[in-house]
Amino acid sequence: MENRQETSIAVELALLGVLATLWGGSYTFIKLGVATIPPITLIAARTAIAGLLLLAIMRLRGVKMPTDAATWQRFAFQAVLNSVIPWTLIAWGESYVDAALATILNSAGPIFTFLLTAVVTRHEVTTPRKLFGVFAGMAGICLIVGVDAVHDIGRGIVAEAAIVAAAICYACAAIFGRGFKGLDPMAPAAGSLLAGAAVLIPASLVVEQPWTLSPSLSSILALLALAIFSTAAAFVIYFRLIQTLGSVGTTAQAYLRVPIGVAVSVVFLGEALSRTAWIGLACVVIGVAAMTIPARRRESVQAS
Repeated sequence: MENRQETSIAVELALLGVLATLWGGSYTFIKLGVATIPPITLIAARTAIAGLLLLAIMRLRGVKMPTDAATWQRFAFQAVLNSVIPWTLIAWGESYVDAALATILNSAGPIFTFLLTAVVTRHEVTTPRKLFGVFAGMAGICLIVGVDAVHDIGRGIVAEAAIVAAAICYACAAIFGRGFKGLDPMAPAAGSLLAGAAVLIPASLVVEQPWTLSPSLSSILALLALAIFSTAAAFVIYFRLIQTLGSVGTTAQAYLRVPIGVAVSVVFLGEALSRTAWIGLACVVIGVAAMTIPARRRESVQAS
């Protein structure tokens, strides 16, 4: 029994790492995309492509989408919290700030999730180890940002605030996403994406008139990578982890995606990396472990 529990924990943590990689790279894809594709159009295409791809995969698997109005209302609400508002804010923000800084600013999601969980919903136990994980992760983020980020606070402050606001939306979405238990993980993923596309496509047509655009090849390829890997594949993993690791544990991937997102932006965009990044990475990994492993062990004991 204990070996099975340890194997299960290892699988969930491996998926957490995959999710962090997919979402860590998304900031570079967005930066490349918004170079020639405006924010609303980029995110509308992202949600539509990913949603249709997941819907096609579900049909091949023989999994049916729910048809009741109540479930689709929840899909729509999830879409607003998890894609429509935060993705548009991040895409707009990255028109003014580096992908690395956007990655770091948006990593505050677990802090807001922790606070909402501890103060409002109280559906997960607040433990000293989770508190330690929060502080360890934030210490790592501060080390990764380094003194260079302090000098940039005055530039694009509105864009930076928009990215932080996106993190608050993610925190709310992680908690609300627990309400989809019992559904195949692809159902809320596809449903929320399609609901988001239904909102974003008309907004794109009215505000940005995409038929007048001439996007570059790099922006188009970045959009496809963003939709297929950082959205379709990542959403399936995300909704699974919400049910296994819990909301705080799942949003802890924000810590792990910081060094990944920064590293990708350094390699592909030539952005600067702090000298203290390796020390920060160690703090980040410790924070993720402290916030996820204990919670999983408790759930396993209860299940047995």
